[in-house]
Amino acid sequence: MGHIQRRSGILAAALLGLGTLAAAQTYDPMRAARPAAAPDATTAVALNPDFGDLPDTAGVEETYYQCVACHSTAIIKQQRITDARWDYLWTWMVEHQNMPETDAETREVILTYLKRHFSAER
Repeated sequence: MGHIQRRSGILAAALLGLGTLAAAQTYDPMRAARPAAAPDATTAVALNPDFGDLPDTAGVEETYYQCVACHSTAIIKQQRITDARWDYLWTWMVEHQNMPETDAETREVILTYLKRHFSAER
């Protein structure tokens, strides 16, 4: 009986190892890893209650009004995606979700804000 249990344990460990290896080799920009010790970007910045408790830095107002037209600020605050994925999502929302496109300057302000506070790269 002990021999079978040991073999089952070895098999389970091998399968877990394969799953970990496969996961490590698959790049998913929506789930980019953040360093475990990295502080949350919003903890060092005051939150603005007038704008859904988003970090109160340049771009908060523009970001708030552009994003809450379709979803809550909770969706924004839970994101930890790559900068490239923010750019992709902007284009996707305009092209496939009928998000109104802004002028280039406002787009840059909003994307800079989102990347500063809700990026997997910081």
